[in-house]
Amino acid sequence: VEIPYDTSVQQVAGDGSPTGLNVGAVVMLPDGFTLAPADRLSDELKEETAGVYVTTWNEENPNILLVGPLPGDDHQKIVFPILSPDPAADSAIHFGKYQLHVGGNRGRGQVYPTGEKSNNGVFTASVAGTVQAINPGDNGGSVVVIQAADGNTVNDAIPAGPTITAQVGDAVAAGAALTNDPNVGGFGQLDAEVVLQNPNRIYGLLAFFAAVALAQIMLVLKKKQVEKVQAAEGV
Repeated sequence: VEIPYDTSVQQVAGDGSPTGLNVGAVVMLPDGFTLAPADRLSDELKEETAGVYVTTWNEENPNILLVGPLPGDDHQKIVFPILSPDPAADSAIHFGKYQLHVGGNRGRGQVYPTGEKSNNGVFTASVAGTVQAINPGDNGGSVVVIQAADGNTVNDAIPAGPTITAQVGDAVAAGAALTNDPNVGGFGQLDAEVVLQNPNRIYGLLAFFAAVALAQIMLVLKKKQVEKVQAAEGV
């Protein structure tokens, strides 16, 4: 899975400082296809997957594989070692084409697993009103004080990272952006096909090619033999 991007671009870290992008990927394999065990990997695959820990979605879905987050500078290409099923051992598996789905992500998320917003997104005004003040907040963040039409004030906390675009005296609507959008990441996906081929067909095809090549060689040799006989007989 290739996840290309401009390595000069930096994202906002959890503490608000600039840092390199991280990447991750997900691969949804057809039923029966699984992650190849370590003892089945070639030396080349071991080298390509060094430092990359691939996990399955859960025990019930071993065909869904996840990787990440990983440092993007070193992992713009992620290799998933796959073990194909054997139709001879599983009657539900047949030779032919199968669909697989691939997704790649770069950059941090905008929401934590708890549902709380991360600092990698736009922060908006919780009420309509006028910006009265912008005060220092916790851990390098800020607090935007908004006075509503009824005279009450509301404090909107902005964590370190996003740049505040609102200014004191600005009239803002509820939901209006108070900061820029620091997110420089993204997600992409594609659908592809994988072919589970019967090895006997491959062997048969190779044998056919070999027979054709041998027949052509024999024809050339026979032609040269005829030409020599004709030359000897003066034909």
